[in-house]
Amino acid sequence: MSAPQLLSARAGHWTGDGTGVTVILPPPGTVGSGEVRGGAPATREFALLEPGRLVEHVDAVVLSGGSAFGLAAGDGVARLLRERGRGFPTPFGPVPIVVGMSIFDASVAADPPGAVEGRAAALAALAGQPFLRGTVGAGAGATTGKWRGALEPGGLGRSTGRAGPATVEAVAVVNAWGDVIGADGSVPQRPDSPVGGFLHNTTIAVLLTDAKLSKLDCHLLAQSGHTGFARALHPAHSRYDGDAVVALATGEVEGADLDLLRAAATEVMAAAIRDAVRSS
Repeated sequence: MSAPQLLSARAGHWTGDGTGVTVILPPPGTVGSGEVRGGAPATREFALLEPGRLVEHVDAVVLSGGSAFGLAAGDGVARLLRERGRGFPTPFGPVPIVVGMSIFDASVAADPPGAVEGRAAALAALAGQPFLRGTVGAGAGATTGKWRGALEPGGLGRSTGRAGPATVEAVAVVNAWGDVIGADGSVPQRPDSPVGGFLHNTTIAVLLTDAKLSKLDCHLLAQSGHTGFARALHPAHSRYDGDAVVALATGEVEGADLDLLRAAATEVMAAAIRDAVRSS
């Protein structure tokens, strides 16, 4: 079998006409949690990610275009994983825990991705296809700067960092209402009269680490991912965005310092957001 594309996880895309799907398949036993801070989220199975819920392990994360319609991409991934015996054990067979997050792109009005496209992205991940960045997968229809009345390029970005013995990697799909802030703090000219109303927005992201963490630790890591949003997007977490982060811990590395890991997660998330724009 080919080597994983993201640390020990497999990742792949299906890219259509102005929309797409990106699937991340972590190894069995991966612990996960997440947090939503935007006002208009489109998510699947996020309640299970709360620290007090029964399920700890995540089998897949599906990022997609199409807003609420695009969440159907997770159905194709769930059925594929069930065919392969992956999922939470029940008396009636495994139930794959497939978390979904979608951006609002133009496919909402036309042909949003569904189960067939989700399955295709998962098969691309398992086949070891290169994990590209830019206007691919869930980032294919992403734009930024809508609060200025603009449609600047968005997309999918990636960044990696270290925290002692552990590694943390961020994958971000940037479709923000606001603008991407440069590493030097520079921002595009701010609008005299920001454009309100319902526009197609949302930034969604995954943090993946090889550290051994609890579900509560992963929840805190996801919070630090949102701090990265605030560093690289202006404005972030608006009522018009469905900003959400999922944090996954594969557990190969013992003894990682959680606070150092959270600091690194903030930096790599901000860098992944900037990379999405540079790569598009």
